[in-house]
Amino acid sequence: MIYLDSCIVIYAVEADDKTGEKVRAKLAQTDEVIATSPLVLHECLVGPLRDTDWELRDRYVAVYSQFKQLDLGLETFMRAAELRAASQMKTPDSIHVAAAQIAGCTEFWTNDHRLMKSTRGLGINILE
Repeated sequence: MIYLDSCIVIYAVEADDKTGEKVRAKLAQTDEVIATSPLVLHECLVGPLRDTDWELRDRYVAVYSQFKQLDLGLETFMRAAELRAASQMKTPDSIHVAAAQIAGCTEFWTNDHRLMKSTRGLGINILE
């Protein structure tokens, strides 16, 4: 199972350049289950809601519904606290990584080099 960081979802939905094309191609090529969490949707919706761009908001909701949704329960937040205490990870990043680890994801797709180092081998920059 592959966990998508918010930046990857944003590229897939919004980028009309080579970056967006590459992300969409990678998503289309994989046979793995693609997973996200409600935190991904939260982060992706801030811009469209701020700009009152209802069409973009609806596109995010539609794309989000195509992925496996990971629950963010107490276990996730306990693990996120451990990760944050042991590193310089910010709270949202620690929640993403904890959700992926607890769900047994084998890959964590991101474009955030700092976050990749904190995923303990799960992080993959699919744009390189």
